[in-house]
Amino acid sequence: MNTPFLRLVAADIKNRFGNDLTEIAVVFNNKRPITYLKKHLADVYGQAIWSPQFFTIQEFFSLSTSANEASSLSQFFYLYQLHNELLQKEGHELETLEEFYPIAEIILSDFSQLDYDLVNIEHIYMELYDTSKIDLEFQHLTVEQQQFIRQFWQSFSIAGHTGVQQRFLKLWKRLPILYKAFKEKLQQEKQSNYPSIYRDLAEGRAERPHFIQNFKQVLFVGFNALNNAEAYLFKQWQEMGKALFYFDTDAYYLEDRQQEAGLFIRRNIYQTGLINALEASPNILAKKTTEVHLYAANGKVSQAKLLHDILENTESADKTSAILLADESLLVPLLQSLPDVVPNITTGYPLIQSPIFGILDLWMDVHKDISHLKKDKIPFQSVETFINHPLTKVSKKEKQQLQQYMADKQLYEVAIDDLTIKSSILPNFFKPIAKVEEVIPSLTDLIDRLLSSIAEQDRIRQIESNLLVETKKTLYQLKLGFDKIEPLSISFQIGLIKKAIAPVNSAIEGNPLKGLQIMGLLESRCLNFDNIYILGANEGILPKTSNSPTFLPHALRRAYGLPILENQDALSAYLFYRHFQYSEDIHVFYNSIVDENSTGEESRFIKQLEFESKFNFIKKTQQQAIFFPPSSTEITIEKKGKVWDTMYHTFIERGRRISATALTTYLQSPLQFFLKHVAEIKEPPSISQEFEMNKLGTVIHEVMEKILLPFKNINEFIPTERLKENLLDVDALIVREIGHQYMSDFKSLDDLNSLQRIMHKIASEYVKMYLQYDIENYKAFRIIELENDTDYTLDFPINVNGKIETVNLYGIIDRVDEVLTHDNQIKTRIVDYKTGGDRIIFKEIDKVFSANTENKALVQTLFYSYVFEQVTGRTNLEPHLYVARRMREDGTLFSGKSGLMEGAYLMEQKKNFVAFLKEILEEIFDVEVPFRHNPDAHIYENDPYTLFYRNTPTQQTDENLL
Repeated sequence: MNTPFLRLVAADIKNRFGNDLTEIAVVFNNKRPITYLKKHLADVYGQAIWSPQFFTIQEFFSLSTSANEASSLSQFFYLYQLHNELLQKEGHELETLEEFYPIAEIILSDFSQLDYDLVNIEHIYMELYDTSKIDLEFQHLTVEQQQFIRQFWQSFSIAGHTGVQQRFLKLWKRLPILYKAFKEKLQQEKQSNYPSIYRDLAEGRAERPHFIQNFKQVLFVGFNALNNAEAYLFKQWQEMGKALFYFDTDAYYLEDRQQEAGLFIRRNIYQTGLINALEASPNILAKKTTEVHLYAANGKVSQAKLLHDILENTESADKTSAILLADESLLVPLLQSLPDVVPNITTGYPLIQSPIFGILDLWMDVHKDISHLKKDKIPFQSVETFINHPLTKVSKKEKQQLQQYMADKQLYEVAIDDLTIKSSILPNFFKPIAKVEEVIPSLTDLIDRLLSSIAEQDRIRQIESNLLVETKKTLYQLKLGFDKIEPLSISFQIGLIKKAIAPVNSAIEGNPLKGLQIMGLLESRCLNFDNIYILGANEGILPKTSNSPTFLPHALRRAYGLPILENQDALSAYLFYRHFQYSEDIHVFYNSIVDENSTGEESRFIKQLEFESKFNFIKKTQQQAIFFPPSSTEITIEKKGKVWDTMYHTFIERGRRISATALTTYLQSPLQFFLKHVAEIKEPPSISQEFEMNKLGTVIHEVMEKILLPFKNINEFIPTERLKENLLDVDALIVREIGHQYMSDFKSLDDLNSLQRIMHKIASEYVKMYLQYDIENYKAFRIIELENDTDYTLDFPINVNGKIETVNLYGIIDRVDEVLTHDNQIKTRIVDYKTGGDRIIFKEIDKVFSANTENKALVQTLFYSYVFEQVTGRTNLEPHLYVARRMREDGTLFSGKSGLMEGAYLMEQKKNFVAFLKEILEEIFDVEVPFRHNPDAHIYENDPYTLFYRNTPTQQTDENLL
């Protein structure tokens, strides 16, 4: 490793100040580098010396005041009280705590940013309806800055404001008054916050403005992105001869203005005028030819699993190593994947990812029901979660007894009077809270019991203990706030408790100088390691693609020099690049899988280094080992004896109908076709809270039928704009249809249970998407057929054992219509609705018309088309599939390599389908082809026939199955 940055700082300190450092202060952005600098000072001096004083920047600035720090919750309650006072004066309805909490977070964040950057509150919140005033009011700003302000206010209509804009303007007008009241409140309470300290110090209002005189010299080490307050004070202190600055930089990105990593260092040196005490920047990055190992992992969590193997092969005791989390949500899977090493973690272990949060969250959910809503029963899942949670310590015997009791009685909900769990350390978990004032004391008692239980173990679990203590502190702060206001409902309190404890975390402290260090990129400032492993280096994460929520629009932020996304990009680039200056063994991991949360691409910073530097990038793609379970003998059903007699009698003589679903069942698994349609082995009854979702498709079909039925049998085309009227009725129709499915008379959402509400939400989204698609993609439509399950049967001749027999084909036609496209073409369509993962895209038509079909939805739709065309004499039906998840991107018309299924290509494939259909039906009745499971078929986890597919002895006889 090249000489570490802090080693260079230590050497410079010795050269400048000699052995007496008692009047020297060293200031960092965070605490982590302090230990490292102390180590480097000891190595450089090689003897005992008077140590300098060490501070974080916030600790250092706090020397300017004697006020106590106001906790974040205290600030929230102050702001809430003051905001409601303003609303009352304005004659508006007061807001609840729960309504105000997310707004308060944004307001406090904005106030903080405005303080840090010394923005004039009256100016930024000024109501500039007349944009011509900008030239007069903001002469101190540049032309470009004035243009940004003008753009912002011109976005508000001159003729009138929308409701949202009106609310925004009222809040905008209220914020400067709220800001002033908030600052006065902090002063009354003899409290302050860091943003206020910064502004007061920079604007000359600090209680101890000359505190820096207590030090001979103050060394600011490793700073990069400075806010305006810091820049002003640093410059002032430098001119006073009190401040020295040590910037960790490299000429590679400092001197090249195209390199965003050097943005803030350039600004600090060339604009603010700060002088780097280390003088010339080294030119390390441009010359390094170090190997960089780049790993494309098969998934987010796979990065941690992949790192495990690499650490076992590369870690060395005489090297310093760090795992840097670009994506800090990887901490928990990382800890679960580490080999036998002792980590030191300053990235806090989050409460919400710990088992503790599971039990606290369960308690809050349970008491929302039994204490707030006064329910006398709770879902059986809550009971199972409690008795199976490792922290509740329910005895094995009592757990089994309770599980047996619920299973025997098939209880979906359990009466709380029946819950007497004596063996648990939390015996009062399901005891209702009598008074609203008891919420926090009851939860605190639960935490105390958990702490006592952990303490009784042979080894106290440090992380869990710390998390419980920090959670208890947060609850105490909440209780202080609650005591100052009117009593809140249990539900409101629980909602706020969840929000308040969500950020709680606990550091896992080991030796910061030895072993494996784990931290976020931001915490790694000033630190250097021989080996680095960077996890989560994906575009969209490094750098992030979104800012924190704010009421200060982008144009205004630009105008006033407040942080914007480009600033965040520059800081992320710097934090990433600086590790490449020093480390010799570099490993970078990213998730190569594309999904809703991942682009599947490595960070652009990697690509920039790859193309612009001399680093040798070695790319590796994770190869996932494929596990082949031991083969088992398959079950085979020969078509003879009773099996054949049953088939012939059922389908040929009695004419039982064969549906499209039966056909695709055979294509997937001939054995399953036999079990369902010949042996008629029904799916076993099961009790599950998930089975209700199987009704989703039925609900959607019925609602679509109710919406479209009034348009049936109308000869002229109907404008699709008419469907907009139906969008408003969708939610109510779905409520009634769900009631019909459950033989109940539901009138509103309030009548639905939680699972039915989920069904309602999904069904509503899907139906609205179907209607919106028609509105957007077609000018007009005419309904020909709708949800007809009686009229479409067809005799189909096939060859059975050398003789022509007839089987009866049957199709339920969801919808047949004619549509007028925007280019005035008329198309006749057969439409099938799907709620699962079906696709309209297929690779090869030959793989569709084959066993274990590539696209069973296409097979079924062509089946319906064929039956409908044969029965009605209509032709040229286009097969369309409405798949809510994909229809906006893919459309609804099936397509393959040869193009869309339309015109001559469609006609050709319809002929091919009829030949394929005949071939499969003759195979079904071919006595030489037994029923057996297709080993390549996809099997769903909840498939009740799985037992017949695996670990079953060969079955050559048939008598016991029929």
